[in-house]
Amino acid sequence: MKDILIFAGTTEGRKLSERLSAAGISSAVCVATEYGEIVLKENPLVSVKRGRMDADEMRAFMEQGDFLCVVDATHPYADIVSANIKEAVKGLNLPYFRLLRERGGCVAEGAIYFESIEECVKELEKTSGNILLTTGSKELANFAKSKALRERLFVRVLPSKESIEICESCGLAGKQIICMQGPFSKDLNTAMLKQYDIKYMVTKESGKAGGFDEKIDAALAAGAKAFVIGKEKESHGLGFSEVLAEIAKISGKEIKAENTYKITLAGIGMGNKKNLTREVFDDIEDADIILGAERMIEGYNPKIEAKPYYLAKQIIPYLEENESCFKDEGEKSVVVLFSGDSGFNSGATKLYKALNEEIDSGKLSAAVEIMPGISSISYLAAKVGESYEDARILSIHGKEIANLGLKIKESEKTFLLMSGVEDVNRLGEILEDVGLNSCKVFAGLNLSYENEEILELSAKDCKSLSKEGLYVCFIKNESVEERGVSHGLPDSAFIRDKVPMTKEEVREASISKLHLKGNSVVYDIGSGTGSIAIEMAALSDEIKVYAIERKPEAVKLIGENKRKFNLDNIEIIEAYAPEGLKGLPKASHAFIGGSGGNLKEILESLRAINPKMRVVLNAISLETIAEIKEVVKDFDICEDEIVQMQISRAKKVGDYNLMQAENPIWICSFTFKG
Repeated sequence: MKDILIFAGTTEGRKLSERLSAAGISSAVCVATEYGEIVLKENPLVSVKRGRMDADEMRAFMEQGDFLCVVDATHPYADIVSANIKEAVKGLNLPYFRLLRERGGCVAEGAIYFESIEECVKELEKTSGNILLTTGSKELANFAKSKALRERLFVRVLPSKESIEICESCGLAGKQIICMQGPFSKDLNTAMLKQYDIKYMVTKESGKAGGFDEKIDAALAAGAKAFVIGKEKESHGLGFSEVLAEIAKISGKEIKAENTYKITLAGIGMGNKKNLTREVFDDIEDADIILGAERMIEGYNPKIEAKPYYLAKQIIPYLEENESCFKDEGEKSVVVLFSGDSGFNSGATKLYKALNEEIDSGKLSAAVEIMPGISSISYLAAKVGESYEDARILSIHGKEIANLGLKIKESEKTFLLMSGVEDVNRLGEILEDVGLNSCKVFAGLNLSYENEEILELSAKDCKSLSKEGLYVCFIKNESVEERGVSHGLPDSAFIRDKVPMTKEEVREASISKLHLKGNSVVYDIGSGTGSIAIEMAALSDEIKVYAIERKPEAVKLIGENKRKFNLDNIEIIEAYAPEGLKGLPKASHAFIGGSGGNLKEILESLRAINPKMRVVLNAISLETIAEIKEVVKDFDICEDEIVQMQISRAKKVGDYNLMQAENPIWICSFTFKG
């Protein structure tokens, strides 16, 4: 298989090689330095030749190889190299393409232009103050001739052995040499100019890929003068997409259109960069654009920019608005940062779905992937020597959890994500409320950072903790109390006083007839002591019960029973029905223990709220049964059933057990047809 011969030296050259590899086309890439080889990604379809060559050496290399064409992707200022490539291909019957670099605007506001390096040097000799050279190491000797000028120079060069040797040979001290790979963001350029008190920044008009605009903007922001060594824009050559089209013709292979964006949704762990996975670290290092919450993107310097966007409604419009700007520049790498692990209490999945919807609809040209991070749960588990596959993992970070105390009480191990110290204080109160005063709490504070602490606390300690920071807690409960899996509390379990209460067996039959689901929303109308509400709410933490009761003494009892059983998923409404139903969330089920003579109005309101609601009514008197029969016939219902229950209990009289009958009760159940 014949190769495409690429003389690289620019970002475009590297990207061309990557695009060809993706299309199954092999390439031989010639680079001048070791550094040029390092920045190329390893690929079985890419061979690399390192070292400078003159025209004869290039010609010999071309004759020895088996190439389809030659692409000159060297730097716009590498005139000698380009001339050598053109000379080398003469007479070899090899198609030659000059790949043009995407250039910026013609004139940068506030910059001073020079036709040659010599003119720029002469002007600098008339000035005073520190100078930052961003023109590379090859031209350094021209600026370092004069001792007066040399002492004011700071140079930014590639981090290669060759560059450093050139700097040293020109008489520069170590403190004057800044070895970094670009392009650089405006913020990083600005910080560098201020750090070294730069008065004059020297650059070439290097185009978008060379970060020219970011340099000029930084000079303006830092109050430095920008000296630009200009060069006529090359007029003979092809753009990136045009070169790809020519290669596709010659090779006979399809080179698919490239996505505008490669988007990575990356979990960054607790925040310390040392805890990044290697893949996430590399993605961030290579990023053109970094997005995320402000505290997460701080300290990162992408090639183009960083923006404090982390919601789909911010990110999607931003990407779509900028897509036209990046279309012809090759695929842009966008990394969106998420704290912890991208798959655990993270917004990554939601954003992933939203982005793919835009891609599927054709509104966005991109490929999206999710990269995991190290969660604070796994980190804390390792720190305290515990496993977490057998633990309950919950989060109260910015949200409430129903019956949190009960969840902790019935689990030996619980990990809890939190927002701050106020959540630890609240945890202490919850633990005391459910009687877990003696359990151990391990609080991880500022995990992964230098000021990290692992605190061992009691419930009382949690309540008094005042140190601010980011917390994750592990609760070790050695007194596990298992929760029942069905309803069936004895009457004696409830605080009753003189308020009427639905008896135990009737409660259980009535609740069974409701056919509740794990996330049902239930109205308990005429709740009395709240026994029905308590039993329903205890079935699942995801069930929400609204206990509607008009009598103040009964409302008080419901509250006492709610506190006794530590059930947060009951809301008490002191009101008459149906008026008390107004404004409540839509219910899936309703139990009517007492209607106060408003049965028809209550049923009409229930049907209006949910035309498919499941309803269960209890009746003791014949009059109420007659009323139910008369009212229900006016509604379109299904799954209707009337059950009469007669319960007798044994009463001990001496050595005998005598059966004592309770009042008979009718249980009427049905579902509105909708």
